[in-house]
Amino acid sequence: MHESALARGLLEAVLQLAQERGARRVRRVVGELAETEHLHADAIGFHFAAHARGTAAEDAALELALTHLEARCRACATSYRPEHHLTLCPACGSTDADVMGTPGLRIDSLDVE
Repeated sequence: MHESALARGLLEAVLQLAQERGARRVRRVVGELAETEHLHADAIGFHFAAHARGTAAEDAALELALTHLEARCRACATSYRPEHHLTLCPACGSTDADVMGTPGLRIDSLDVE
C-alpha cells in the first residue's frame, strides 16, 4: 500500500498549496511520477480520490505523466535508464552514477477556484 501513503502525502501538499492560494476548491492536479518508483498511477489516483473525500480536493482530476530517469555511470560513462534507485551500471556494474530527472512524484500545476 505504498501508493496509499504517497497519495495521502500528495493530497496534503495539494491542500496546503490550495490554502496558500486562498482557493476553496481544487479542480485538477497535474504531476509527474518517475517510472522507477514501481508505482501505478491508477492506484495512486484511486487512493488520492479516497483520501480527498470531504476535502477541497474532492472530485479533483489527478493527471500523472510517467517520466523516465536517465543515469550516467561515473566509472565508465555509460548512459542507461535505471530500473530503481540502486541499479547497477549495465556495462561495468558500478553503482556510482549521476541520475538526471526527478525521482518520486512531483506536482506541476493545480487548477483551483
